[in-house]
Amino acid sequence: MFSFALLAIYAIVAICLVGLADSTPKCDPQSSYIRFSTVTGYFLQDEASTNASTFSFLNTNFGLINRTYATDTSYDPRGKKTQWQRFATQVFRLNCDAPLGTQYKLLYMGRHGEGYHNAAESFYGTPAWNCYYSLLDGNDTVNWADARLTPEGVTQAQIVNAFWASEIRNQKIPTPQNYYTSPLTRCLATANITFSGLDLSSRHPFVPTVKELFREGISGHTCDRRGSKSYIQSAFPSYEIEPGFTETDQLWEAYHAETQVDQDIRSKIVLDDVFSNDRETYISITSHSGEIASLLRGELYHDWDVLYIDPDPRNSLGSSNFPLVHRGCHTCARKSRDDWRSDANYGD
Repeated sequence: MFSFALLAIYAIVAICLVGLADSTPKCDPQSSYIRFSTVTGYFLQDEASTNASTFSFLNTNFGLINRTYATDTSYDPRGKKTQWQRFATQVFRLNCDAPLGTQYKLLYMGRHGEGYHNAAESFYGTPAWNCYYSLLDGNDTVNWADARLTPEGVTQAQIVNAFWASEIRNQKIPTPQNYYTSPLTRCLATANITFSGLDLSSRHPFVPTVKELFREGISGHTCDRRGSKSYIQSAFPSYEIEPGFTETDQLWEAYHAETQVDQDIRSKIVLDDVFSNDRETYISITSHSGEIASLLRGELYHDWDVLYIDPDPRNSLGSSNFPLVHRGCHTCARKSRDDWRSDANYGD
């Protein structure tokens, strides 16, 4: 296994979305709903034989299965293209052949590197951390409120950056066309380190959008309290901030936490928002283990995928990558909170 700090989750999730303006069945936007489901056969995470405890995206080509596609005959008759080049052509064909209201997207979902809150929990132990230290802003040595990356966390992000550089150079992997990040500092910094200096498309430079609802599960822990809008603009001036983003954190409250159901609902809301308004195919999201688990939980991922995305900082766990092809189905019937619970099997 890799160290927990090896930036756990560079997940690649292929998702089919319905609800775009020019491909969605015409109905009241307030009465529409996007449902996602898995399309298997493209990534190792869909294979029953894959061992989640030993899986590594660093030595499995981001988990992309070495296989042929129906498009190979016309696109690569001489067998000269890389697996990723051929897969990208397959994704293009899926979109071309998709019925009305359906679109395929590939998400690169990345978890932040080790933060000072992770190091503090390892130092004090989880019971003491949860009951006392997590409620403080820090100790006499470090501050873990809106935790920054530790030196180890920076190194982890640099490792992933080097892996991206290798995949771009050798595999011609499609690079993200748009970027999103959690507003918490550990994600803002991880995204910057991960994608800096890469040979990205000039048409799609690294200019991430900060989105409030991609943040970690909101608890009374001070590491989950984000900085002000002014701070983010000053520390990361090249980043864009979504409309409606408040100056101060209006969601965090001391000694209070959102429920898993509420987190899953907001995860569905932000995923719907991105997919309904972003017309690109390849999208990067830099977030947190708990939030990525919530995003996957809402899409009915295999249990081991969700569990493995949430590593225990007390021991060594491998970095994970979760490439999964999903299909979304658009309906014109409005969904209630209870419907969302049922659809995502909340509580299971």
